[in-house]
Amino acid sequence: MNQTKTITTRTITIVALALALNYVGGTIALFLRLPIYLDTIGTIFAAVLLGPVYGVLAGLLNALLSGLTTDLFALYYGPVQIVTGFCAGYFLKNRLEGKQLVIKTLWISLPGTIIATIITVVLFGGITSSGSSVIVQLLRGIGLSQVSSVFLVQVITDYLDRLVSIVLVLMVTTRITHRFMKEY
Repeated sequence: MNQTKTITTRTITIVALALALNYVGGTIALFLRLPIYLDTIGTIFAAVLLGPVYGVLAGLLNALLSGLTTDLFALYYGPVQIVTGFCAGYFLKNRLEGKQLVIKTLWISLPGTIIATIITVVLFGGITSSGSSVIVQLLRGIGLSQVSSVFLVQVITDYLDRLVSIVLVLMVTTRITHRFMKEY
């Protein structure tokens, strides 16, 4: 039996909304120099509603759009968006309760943290357009190595960013009707 899934107008609309959420959130964080990124809200939203493949797609589209318009650095961090979309779709298949939120947020953020640390250190010498670069420089100033400074800041900021994003997404998706969720 052929079980190919067709892409519906609703699917395209959700991915477009996810892209808009990522773009607006990331742009606000960039311009306000926030120490968190807010550019994965849509990625996680698409992953929760549609699964890992669409989470990856929303993240990749955001990296391209942001990288070509407001933040060149976003292009280089496309792999972080990809792994975040995949992990969110995988780990958030089922609803979370209590401690699961804390643990699953760690599992969603940690692979991206490792990738982001490598990109930040190797390609950019620890300095990016993010507000967290200031914290990296402060840690370097007190004697931590570049890799340690970047990794420590990435672990904290990525985790907080993903936690905020996941909580926002879960608040919205729990209010979506059962009928809508049943279709996906």
